Amino acid sequence: MKFKKYLPILTFLPAFITSCQDSEKANLTLLGEQIPTNTALVFGQGIISTDNFEFAITFSPEMDELYFTRRKPDEDNEIYSMQLVDGKWSIPESAFFKADKGWDFEPHIDPEGKRLYFGSTRPLNDTILPSGLHQWYCKKNVSGWGKPKPLEKPFVDRSVIMYLTSSVNGNLYFTTGEKGDKPEDWVIYNSINEQGAYKSIDRMGNEINFSGKYIAHPYISPDESYIIYDGESSSGYGENDLYISFNKNGTWTKAINLGTEVNTELTEMCPSVSPDGKYLFFHRGGEDSGDIYWIDFRPIKERIENIISD
Repeated sequence: MKFKKYLPILTFLPAFITSCQDSEKANLTLLGEQIPTNTALVFGQGIISTDNFEFAITFSPEMDELYFTRRKPDEDNEIYSMQLVDGKWSIPESAFFKADKGWDFEPHIDPEGKRLYFGSTRPLNDTILPSGLHQWYCKKNVSGWGKPKPLEKPFVDRSVIMYLTSSVNGNLYFTTGEKGDKPEDWVIYNSINEQGAYKSIDRMGNEINFSGKYIAHPYISPDESYIIYDGESSSGYGENDLYISFNKNGTWTKAINLGTEVNTELTEMCPSVSPDGKYLFFHRGGEDSGDIYWIDFRPIKERIENIISD
């Protein structure tokens, strides 16, 4: 499956609970389903992962709120949300910021829970038609999430910015490109938070943007110690695989495939990690179908870090 096919698209949960019994236990527990270890499992089968196309999931720091993208057959992308109330999860509903015009996808809550980012084709104001795929955000206030606003310059100058994630210090990582660019030019960029301002958009190095195709969907860890993303390589296992790079004293290591615990002959894409750092979430599927999967991330991360240190 090619990355270009995702540009336009781009229960379960009987309940989640938060556990205070042991800091080593997962804060996120799926009741009634097996907790994944070294084998990836479908997440929220029948409620989040359905017969539709689901991808790109994000959680609040307290893991009592989640958002994900769903695309129904012959329909546009839409973001759904769920909340944990009185120990039970609500059913998935359209996100409160659902667009009247255009569509929304790929939500991300920043590590401190202060901003909810998402991509949208909605008009930039009430009087014009959609001008591209831009990034929007809602700020958290005492009464909940505020109204969505578009990210301004330099982001609004790009016709497409997708799958934005944030580190705890506000640095932003995302995929961008322009109409007419070659597939290898739709890659991963970042923008550094300079005292609340973003002055430039910079293409990341070849360690991350390797010589494959469709390198996209970066998840940056809160402390920027690693970045996970997807891409297509002749040495991979399938259409798109998940890769990881580590930040070693300011230098990114070369891309390393996450291996057969995660990657298959199908497409794996749109990674994210639970706020406690324990579980990796990602989409796996074919051209018109696919679910959100999860797996214990800690042994995978440890294994690859050992490879790097050898």
